[in-house]
Amino acid sequence: MSFREEEGDGRGGDLRKPFLQTGSWYRMGSRQSSMLGSAQTIKDSSVSVLACVLIVALGPIQFGFTSGYSSPTQTAITEDLNLTVSQFSIFGSLSNVGAMVGAIASGQIAEYIGRKGSLMIAAIPNIIGWLAISFAKDYSFLYMGRLLEGFGVGIISYTVPVYIAEIAPQNLRGALGSVNQLSVTIGIMLAYLLGLFVNWRVLAVLGILPCLILIPGLFFIPESPRWLAKMGMTDEFEASLQVLRGFDTDISIEVNEIKRSVASTSKRAAIRFADLKMRRYWLPLMIGNGLLVLQQLSGTNGVIFYSTTIFESAGISSSNAATFGVGAIQVIATAVSTWLVDKTGRRILLIVSSSGMSVSLLLVAVSFFVKGMVDEDSSWYGILGILSVVGVVCLIISFSLGMGPIPWLIMSEILPPKIKGLAGSGATLANWFCSWVITMTAPLLLAWSSGGTFTLYTVMCVLTVAFVGIWVPETKGKTLEEIQQSFR
Repeated sequence: MSFREEEGDGRGGDLRKPFLQTGSWYRMGSRQSSMLGSAQTIKDSSVSVLACVLIVALGPIQFGFTSGYSSPTQTAITEDLNLTVSQFSIFGSLSNVGAMVGAIASGQIAEYIGRKGSLMIAAIPNIIGWLAISFAKDYSFLYMGRLLEGFGVGIISYTVPVYIAEIAPQNLRGALGSVNQLSVTIGIMLAYLLGLFVNWRVLAVLGILPCLILIPGLFFIPESPRWLAKMGMTDEFEASLQVLRGFDTDISIEVNEIKRSVASTSKRAAIRFADLKMRRYWLPLMIGNGLLVLQQLSGTNGVIFYSTTIFESAGISSSNAATFGVGAIQVIATAVSTWLVDKTGRRILLIVSSSGMSVSLLLVAVSFFVKGMVDEDSSWYGILGILSVVGVVCLIISFSLGMGPIPWLIMSEILPPKIKGLAGSGATLANWFCSWVITMTAPLLLAWSSGGTFTLYTVMCVLTVAFVGIWVPETKGKTLEEIQQSFR
């Protein structure tokens, strides 16, 4: 029985197919590379994969721009539309509510119409959302736009790391997977930077650009070969893998490995809740969900969303400029993580990252507590303000080295193919729910007690260190199929 026939068994009239056709240009090239001219770069596997990653990375840039938008615009939006603190808190957090809805749908959308198709669907509400914000006359349009942005971002946050993990060769998967978070930090930095020079309405219009470039770019990259294999589209699967690995590369071993993995999955009955008790399912589910939940409960998103307010509380006069500096540092630290993740491994970076975050948050908490006890004219008052800023900067650096990029990478690596759509949606939903809780409560908690807020975040980071040390495995240098085998 052929691989395609095996996949067809039990599916009946399954209508799942790519929303965006994979195209014929690279299929022809895989049979006769000379038809593409002398473009040696396309024959180089790393360049080919990198080109695909750079295109889909526009999605996380949109993600980051959405996250960073509320920080430089808080004062202007509040004054122009006469919003209260609680109304702006709702605005800041509504992107997370929309993302939760997007997360619920993300896994099933990506499974039924492909990874590229789901990114196309995600781009459209993002564009509409930014336009709604730019033309807002009151909080209703502001809220609607934020919800639409969040919906698109929820789909992007699941689909992009999964697509990158499925197209990347094992020796580059860590570095390429970290590009997802690197792009998020670039989006945040761009929002901070542009927010220094343009008003909030123009900044919202500029937020459309990543998706406007992403949409045509999706037509020039191949669909995920593992998804095509799972759908039984053998010719398209092999053609996609060939262009990703280079037309002069022998892909037969990888093709057979993916075929065996997909065939063994397709022979099993549909997943039942009782099956989740099996180690191969419950352990990766716990690890994936645990990391993505703890990533948010550390409070870093609260710092990113409202960093301008935090710096003002610390006594920094140029708070917007300081916020941009933090964004730039975050990009650099995430770039370092991208370089390190395939050298040192995922697990050690997570431990170093969460430990550094614990120390940094403790420093900020102590600074704010002591600052409340000294006179504003005292020299200690200024010193403690500087210490709190140093702590925030160290927090961002530590987060970017591990807890920022790696939980998404590990989630995309360890979830079993049979439950990836459902489990991935669940993990993404949990992440965005916790993000909503943090961003909704951060301004209220900071108004209550800055020191107390950062103490709570410190406790969560200490729990993260323990969780990683006990449960998280090392996935460096393993194929996706080998990782799944380790859970059996």
